[in-house]
Amino acid sequence: MDAFLTSIFALALAEFGDRPQILCAALAIRYGRVSPIIWGLGLATLCNCMISAIAGSAVHQWISEDALQLFYALSLIFAGIGMVGWRRPVDLLDGWTIGPFWTSFLGLFILQFGDKGQFILVATAARTDMWAYAAAGGWIGVMIACVPAVLFRRQLAENVPIQPIRYGGGAVLLVIGGILALGAWGII
Repeated sequence: MDAFLTSIFALALAEFGDRPQILCAALAIRYGRVSPIIWGLGLATLCNCMISAIAGSAVHQWISEDALQLFYALSLIFAGIGMVGWRRPVDLLDGWTIGPFWTSFLGLFILQFGDKGQFILVATAARTDMWAYAAAGGWIGVMIACVPAVLFRRQLAENVPIQPIRYGGGAVLLVIGGILALGAWGII
């Protein structure tokens, strides 16, 4: 259950105001249809979460517990840095003409692949032998962050202070990651 809950929390926090959320809102505005965007997001996220969790379960076999805790701590620290630091602009996929479902599925799959959320999920799954719980929690976490962007589109950007939330979320991830890293090194 630990992997499930930490995946939900970490990925929902890490993805808020991030490029997948922005791309979801942009695609919803562009196509004006919610359902195919949410289905594309859900399937792309499910594929990425499964890949990440399975990779994490393979790592679980090879590394000691302290190293796994350090790996998890570093994934949170780097995600926190990514949230408070500069981020690349989002390609809104304007040239893609394959329809709302396929554009959202392929665009979000590519965008999420190798993203900070994927590294957090690999590290979360590596800490436990229950990779399916980590995958399910990660999927729910990303959906919690991105579905409101599809549903509320412009209202979310106009009414929710995204930058302060990103800074606050980044600070939380940095603090938690720092505490876990110090614990992995035996300092605290």
